[in-house]
Amino acid sequence: MNSEHRPKIAVIGTGGTFAMQARNLFDWVEYSESGVVLPIDHLLEQLGAAAPHIECVPVPFRALGSTAITPADWLELARLIERTASERPDIEGFVITHGTATLEETAYFLDLALDLEVGLVLTGAQRPLNTAGSDVLTNLRAALAVASCEQAKECGALVVMDNKVYSARDVSKSSSFDLNAFEAVPFGPLAQVDALAQVHWRRFMPVNGWHARFQFEGVNALARVDIATSYAGADDVVIDALVAAGSRAIICAGLAPGRPAAGEMAAIRRATAGGVVVVQATRAVRGHVPPQAFLERDSVMAGGDLSPHKLRILLMLALTQNMEASQLQACILAA
Repeated sequence: MNSEHRPKIAVIGTGGTFAMQARNLFDWVEYSESGVVLPIDHLLEQLGAAAPHIECVPVPFRALGSTAITPADWLELARLIERTASERPDIEGFVITHGTATLEETAYFLDLALDLEVGLVLTGAQRPLNTAGSDVLTNLRAALAVASCEQAKECGALVVMDNKVYSARDVSKSSSFDLNAFEAVPFGPLAQVDALAQVHWRRFMPVNGWHARFQFEGVNALARVDIATSYAGADDVVIDALVAAGSRAIICAGLAPGRPAAGEMAAIRRATAGGVVVVQATRAVRGHVPPQAFLERDSVMAGGDLSPHKLRILLMLALTQNMEASQLQACILAA
């Protein structure tokens, strides 16, 4: 790459803290009360000379609070990215600015659904642009640096927060308001971005070229998949209610050994007997649920080491593909 080349990075703003305007310098919690949401063009102007070697190409979407994003928005965002990549072959990467509440879920959906030849990075912010200690411009600068890396083309969707680079599969938000709110337990970050916006890869794990795990052409709605959390004394009420609501699959976020509460077992058996897919996960942070005899006896699938909410996204896509049960279990364990 010659020194005059400025990679073009498409920047899609979806709202969140990144786009919000606080009411005062230390409005770090209730800043959404201001009602002010800034367009991505404004933020790129503010970035100014902080990323002079990158040409940012704003791509319009709509501003959403990340607590309001839905699977329908995921599908629309994925198709926008695909369409932009097809119509603009000069684009060398994508950065999606996103609210942090569901950032990891959107990232994993895009990781599973997209087939790109360029890097895709999601980033967000913990503090609005006009507050003390804001991380908006720092995170945007780091995300642009990562999206323009050759290595990013091979890693699937990435999340960049607090100058750390994470795999969409592994990352989770672990703090409500801290700047270093994201981590990947137990795997850790893939890379670090330094003060000069140079990316230092420490755990480069390519996905053998980015390819869509699922085809969703013609899919207008994802399967309904819900999560039932186990706790001491949990009974059959939640699982039965989810079945009645039309769940195609239920993720059982079980107790730390990766098992449901005893009171949930009868409802799980009724669900699987009625054709609902049940996947056993665990609420443990470093949890792992391998195939086991007690799961097989009740036709329950093992969730492996994916978190419950990542399993939900995997199932939402997988259930649109008409897989046999054995294929679905293999897909979960290979994810």
